[in-house]
Amino acid sequence: MMRSMAVLGFVCFACGAYAQRTGCEPSGEVAFVCGVTNPEDLVLVPGTSWILSSGMADGAGFYLVDSKAGSASVLPFTAEPDPTFARCATPPTAQSLNTHGLSLRPTEPGRPSNFVEVHGAREAIEVFDVDATGARPTLTWRGCVPMPDGLAANSVASFADGSILATVLFLPGKTFLDSVTRKPTGAVFEWSPGDAGFTKIEGTELPANNGIEVSADGREFYVASSGLQTIVAFSRSNPARQLRTTRPLPFTPDNVHLGPDGRLLTAGMANDVPECGGPPGPEHDIPRLAACPRPTIAVAIDPQTMRDTVIATTPTDPKFSNATMVLLAEGQAWIGTFSGDKIARAPLR
Repeated sequence: MMRSMAVLGFVCFACGAYAQRTGCEPSGEVAFVCGVTNPEDLVLVPGTSWILSSGMADGAGFYLVDSKAGSASVLPFTAEPDPTFARCATPPTAQSLNTHGLSLRPTEPGRPSNFVEVHGAREAIEVFDVDATGARPTLTWRGCVPMPDGLAANSVASFADGSILATVLFLPGKTFLDSVTRKPTGAVFEWSPGDAGFTKIEGTELPANNGIEVSADGREFYVASSGLQTIVAFSRSNPARQLRTTRPLPFTPDNVHLGPDGRLLTAGMANDVPECGGPPGPEHDIPRLAACPRPTIAVAIDPQTMRDTVIATTPTDPKFSNATMVLLAEGQAWIGTFSGDKIARAPLR
């Protein structure tokens, strides 16, 4: 999700009683899972039908979604500090946990690690172990890697060697106006075990660096540029040279994840919506634009050719907008949002 949307005036809707009060009935072919707060990112727990959802509001933390039942519940966590993260040995409090981008990397059967971009009391990549060997997954906090002072991470991904990548949407002095005029505003930062902290990867500066993912073989990584409305492929060994890029997409790409067939999955809000003032630009009233319901477009991208295929859409609907990502589970497209109390479930094309 574009961290800058925090300055767009979005509000964090209350879950639970609010969801029950407004109802959770389907809208046409689109069904919903309610009882969540700003479910900005979703990841499927490997080998299960469970989905882990972030909650981008102070105290929202994590939600565990049963993709078969179509229900969600709060997922608490315990803490067991790992010496790998000796510079961060104090877990976040449940009251401060504001979760944003998610990344799961399997480490051993049933026990993937979960790298989470977190706001709240501190700006850091928090590391949790997910234990999926029981009837219901559990979370254990292991440590964190703080972001450099003054920087807020947006999305996170990791390599098999334990290295972590994080995007920063806006570096100091950069603005949303810069991004919509296609000026570089952000970059990718990397941390490896043993490093004192994150360092910027030179050459990765883009207009609004948003979602990030790594290739299955670890040789490449992919960054969503919300300003260019593209997904850009970089080489890990030579990130100063862009390898490939998609065409400008008809929506603002946000989070990006590898799908089960090896294609990149991304989604976002349709751009050219006349009733919302057309494509986002410097002339827009940004808070009003964020409040204007817009359709969702979700695509799968071949990482070798960067060609995209539309896999799901949702129509304009006051009940659900501000889409940030897509995940495939139970034959449906599961769509998150940075501002809302529902996860959408749309039919696949």
